[in-house]
Amino acid sequence: MFGGTCFMLNGKMCVDVVKDEKMCRINPDVYEEALQKEGCREMVFTGKPMKGYVFVSEEGMKTKKEFDYWINLCLEFNRKAKSSKKKKK
Repeated sequence: MFGGTCFMLNGKMCVDVVKDEKMCRINPDVYEEALQKEGCREMVFTGKPMKGYVFVSEEGMKTKKEFDYWINLCLEFNRKAKSSKKKKK
């Protein structure tokens, strides 16, 4: 969908790698807070921001602690996120 390598968990998109950035699916409730972190920017798809999805550049993942922060945000939200509806064949 987004043109990268996507990692699914429980049948739901969790993390995606697009070019040299990590796309994170996070809880929309922490979206604004996440945007304040270094290296984080909103994900714009079809001309509008998608709340709950952010891109994180290398600047935001310099340490293992920073990398783990983003992965943990994705994993936490994955438990609550709804799966996409399956298309009928």
